[in-house]
Parts: sequence; structure tokens; C-alpha cells
Amino acid sequence: MTRNPFKAALGQGKLQIGLWSSLASNISAEIIAPCGYDWIVIDMEHAPNDLRDVLSQLQAMRGGTATPVVRPPWNEFVTIKRVLDAGAPALIVPYVQNREEAEMAVRAVRYPPRGIRGVAGGARGSDFGRRKDYFATADDDICLLVQVETAEALERLEEIASVDGVDGVFIGPADLAASMGHLGNLKAPEVQQAIHAAVGRLKAIGKPGGILTAVEEDARRYIDWGFLFVAVGIDANLLMRAAGDLAGRFKR
Repeated sequence: MTRNPFKAALGQGKLQIGLWSSLASNISAEIIAPCGYDWIVIDMEHAPNDLRDVLSQLQAMRGGTATPVVRPPWNEFVTIKRVLDAGAPALIVPYVQNREEAEMAVRAVRYPPRGIRGVAGGARGSDFGRRKDYFATADDDICLLVQVETAEALERLEEIASVDGVDGVFIGPADLAASMGHLGNLKAPEVQQAIHAAVGRLKAIGKPGGILTAVEEDARRYIDWGFLFVAVGIDANLLMRAAGDLAGRFKR
């Protein structure tokens, strides 16, 4: 049993609706945390977040409806260790290309002897040492998602997804489209067919699939296809569109 509600829900096959956060702001994190989402990504790969920014957003999201999911900039165990010590309950690791890289991500989030995560006695992840059972439960509580985002990785989807310790596979649509020769065109039929096939393959082996889109129509289609954790918007896009729409109504 895990005390991570997002991980538990995925294990039970429950749809989890998420939001992507790229504004690198603890204030925006505090605003969106209680909005009703099940998970919110704090992005370090394509947003200007450093570790202190992530920490402040994790603090701001405490008590919200959403489980924070931190995306580190790379599949690299030192950064992953620091993010976990800061209190991240879930990670989405980018650009996982094969079984070996998926296994590397698993080892990075697990303590010895199952992994290589460094041990810190008083880090925020263990409530500064107050959680006496943290070392015994952390491996099971932390949710690990790996990101498959190239045509090459899709060819190895089953071997990546079946690695013990991988809790879900996120299909990265933008990079996948680029790798297939459709840079900036996620709606290309070839790309959408690959995404549809990918979630079917994940369902066949019982592994939750996830995806991101800022288009409501696409999000509903992905849910219909069987994706279980779907990010349905990006905070920066929501702000841009709302601000632009408001200005437009007065400027027209």
C-alpha cells in the first residue's frame, strides 16, 4: 500500500486529470494547487526552475488537491536525489529511450540495496526526520513516471514500460512529432496514429499511459483512447489566453 494518492489512483486504474506548471512561481503554484486537479507538474526541463524554485512551489502546493510531480531536466541521479530530498512525491523523468535508461531512473529513486539514492536523515522529504518510517516506505510511496518521446523509444515501449518500478509511461507528443519529421505539428495523422497505438500497447500490458495537451478536444480524445493521467492545460498558456482574450474584448 502506498500513501501517495496519485500513485494509488493509477494503480487502481482511475483517471487522473492534471495541469502543467511552467511559470516557475510559488504564487502561481499556490493559486492552482487547490483548483481540483489530481496532479500538477513542476517542470525543470523546459521551465526556468532551479532546486530552490521547486522547493518553494512544493511548499506552496502543500494542502492542495493535486499531487506535485516534478520533471527533472534529465535522467540523472544527483538531481533526482535532491528533488526527492526536497519532498517531491512523484517524478516524470524525460527522454527515456530503452530498458537500461528506465532501470537507471528506478535505481535513482530507490534506496540501497534496491537502488542508489543517497541517504539524508533530516531532509524535507522525511519531514525533516519526523517521519520515522520514511526509509522503510519511501521506495513504495514515490511515484516514478518515465517519458517516451521519440520514434526510437516507441519501438521499445514494452521493454521500457515493463521495468519493475516504473509506475506509468508519459508519451511526449511534441518531441515525438519532431522525431517523426513533424516538428510543431502534433496533429499530423502519423503522429496521432502513433500516440493511439502507444496507449493501446500500454493498456495491453497493464501500464498506465499519460500525455499533455493544451487543447480540450484533444484531451477528451486521449481520455477516450485510454490515457489514465492526462494534463489538460499549461498555466502559462492559460494566463496568456485569458489576458489576451480580455484585452481583445476591449480593443476590438
